[in-house]
Amino acid sequence: QLPPYGGGSVQPGGSLRLSCAASGLTFKNYGIGWFRQAPGKEREVVSVISSTGSNTYYRNSVKGRFAISSDDAKTTVYLQMNNLKPEDTAVYYCAVEANVVVAGIWADEYDYWGQGTQVTVSS
Repeated sequence: QLPPYGGGSVQPGGSLRLSCAASGLTFKNYGIGWFRQAPGKEREVVSVISSTGSNTYYRNSVKGRFAISSDDAKTTVYLQMNNLKPEDTAVYYCAVEANVVVAGIWADEYDYWGQGTQVTVSS
């Protein structure tokens, strides 16, 4: 189960926080990633974090604006998105990569996907 929460519509410069509760995980180590897909474009990585805390990653276009974090149990992951831009508009997906110490950055590395939540940035 990977229900994402927190999508919505904001004006440029606004903020949103996405959350993803990865329930029912049975593997010791895993990566949780946020990906997004805009209409007519391929799915792309936004940010990832490993359950071990060994790595985080941000795509260049969101560095300094987005921050990924997790709760102590590493089962809920948050994506704080600040200074949102129209080009951030997309459906955002939460995904889990099983049995890894270092979270990957490619969508095909991920095993479980949530349904997605729409983020729209428009004036």
